[in-house]
Amino acid sequence: MIEQGNSKGSWEGKTVWITGASSGIGRCLAIDLANMGAVVIVSARSVSKLNDLAKISPQKILPLPLDVSDASQIKQVREQLFSRVEAIDVVILAAGVVEYENDLTLDILSYKKVFDVNFFGLVNSVNIAMPLLKNSRHKPYIVGVTSLTVVTGFPRAEIYGASKAAADYFLKALRMDLPTDAFDISIVRPGFVKTPMTDVNDFPMPFIMSAEKAAQTIIVNMNKRKLFINFPRRFYWLLKCMSCCSWLWYRLLAPKLRRG
Repeated sequence: MIEQGNSKGSWEGKTVWITGASSGIGRCLAIDLANMGAVVIVSARSVSKLNDLAKISPQKILPLPLDVSDASQIKQVREQLFSRVEAIDVVILAAGVVEYENDLTLDILSYKKVFDVNFFGLVNSVNIAMPLLKNSRHKPYIVGVTSLTVVTGFPRAEIYGASKAAADYFLKALRMDLPTDAFDISIVRPGFVKTPMTDVNDFPMPFIMSAEKAAQTIIVNMNKRKLFINFPRRFYWLLKCMSCCSWLWYRLLAPKLRRG
């Protein structure tokens, strides 16, 4: 349940576009926001998963297939959005993939594949949404999902962590360049969330939470339009302390997390 005091009234009648909505956090956000009165346009590569999601609330959840990594789709998807709605009030950029660096192969194709979704896909989505955000009668709002991996370095996370750090920095710089009286931006940095993406992880995931709980946490903080949404808080502050005590983290603790 969404925290009391952050009522559905703030979402009633709003138009929200969510990328990465076919599973995990994006899917849970779509369901919650539709239940709170928003019209939610959901995008992902899987047409069948989007159609199944739309069946939950056919009047409120509208599927729009999109591969965020394909820049050639920008014009087409923007036209499809304009054909459905006059404006977007909130865009939530939740599309993401993960690959780990095993044995330091430095496979450039793996880096490119992850960056194409996690970084360039986020930029593509902002590009698509910007004209519709500017049409909003409310203060338009951009919400980007990065990761707590940006706080400090993790073993095997060269690919994923670097892509999320690039997205995180892009959103912080964008916040500086957009007029603060006209736009809001939130950067969501989740820790471990149980999703199909993390189900393949072969290592302990401290403080892991459900996608449903993560979505509720995000919505509560979106209602406050916080610049940074870091959670779980215990994990964030632990990593923050480790980043401040870099000698302890990199020389003593992090090496114990390596494989082999």
